[in-house]
Amino acid sequence: MRCVSRLLLGTCLLVLGPAVQGAPSPGQCPSLCHCHGDLQHVICDSVGLKRIPRVSEATRLLNLQRNSLGAIPTGAFSDSKGLVSLHMQHCQLREIGSNAFKGLKKLVYLYLSNNQISSIKPGAFEDLAQLTYLHLDGNQIAELSKGIFSPMINLFVLQLDNNKLRELRPGTFAGARDLRWLHLSGNELSTLQPGSLDEVENLAVLHLDGNRMSSYPAAAMSKLRVVEELTLGGNPMRTVPDNAFQSFGRYVEKLHLDSMGLEKFSDGAFTGVTAVKSLHLDNNKLRSLPKSLEFTTITNLTLSNNPWSCTCQLAPLRRWMDSSRTRPDAMCASPPAQKGKQVRDSPAFSGCRVKAKKAKKGSRH
Repeated sequence: MRCVSRLLLGTCLLVLGPAVQGAPSPGQCPSLCHCHGDLQHVICDSVGLKRIPRVSEATRLLNLQRNSLGAIPTGAFSDSKGLVSLHMQHCQLREIGSNAFKGLKKLVYLYLSNNQISSIKPGAFEDLAQLTYLHLDGNQIAELSKGIFSPMINLFVLQLDNNKLRELRPGTFAGARDLRWLHLSGNELSTLQPGSLDEVENLAVLHLDGNRMSSYPAAAMSKLRVVEELTLGGNPMRTVPDNAFQSFGRYVEKLHLDSMGLEKFSDGAFTGVTAVKSLHLDNNKLRSLPKSLEFTTITNLTLSNNPWSCTCQLAPLRRWMDSSRTRPDAMCASPPAQKGKQVRDSPAFSGCRVKAKKAKKGSRH
């Protein structure tokens, strides 16, 4: 797999510094660092650097994580044109300036996780046409300017978890048409504006859990075609509308809709969803499930901590439980005679099954 093979090249790191050390003599490892493979790997992890060291064009991996670098000055990597993997995690970086990575035309991996980055200047990612994996999680980013990722025509994975993003606007991902994994968990997103995901319609993995969206972003999601995994858990949504997942319903296999305070699904919420295998609905306020939810392909279903109403409306769920190898916890809250019973054990559905069989039998005549 593309992700795995490339990730074998290195581990995460963060770089930003107020100054740059002079270039080492040919064949010399930078002071305080240790080097491998004729300077192809330069490791400066946790060595107390205050400045970004110069490395030769032969260097492929530069590990600078856990140093106090603060910023990335212009020209910091002008002698490092052969870099493929750059690690700058935990470097107390505060800003990514314009042309911060100028000259790194071969860079594939850029790790900037767990810094204090609050500002990314226009042109910050200039020259990064080969960049495939960008990790910006664990920072203080509140806003992304239009087209900030546009130089990254090969971007495949973008990690923006645990920042302070409040909204996504149209044009944010312009140019990044190859993006497949977008991680936005643990931000402060209250809305995804219509059109904000139009440029990344080929997303396969979209993580939006742990944000502040009170309504399902139907307009923003409508252009997505091949989402296989969607996480929305922890957003305070009371309802999910009709056709919510329809545009990618043939592909979606994992849906995380847990811990949201969900009270109901519209009857057509799952219209077009034909491939879902894992569905997580635990820790909500659901009493019933919509008619559009098909259980045929589901192999992993979580339902606990919901006030289920054990009436015939839940009969399809009970029939699935009876035929499934796994019988998830789901407690009846009503009617009073069934309160406290597990859905899988409740006798409330016996009449529903008889009625279904009679109706089927009658249809033969």
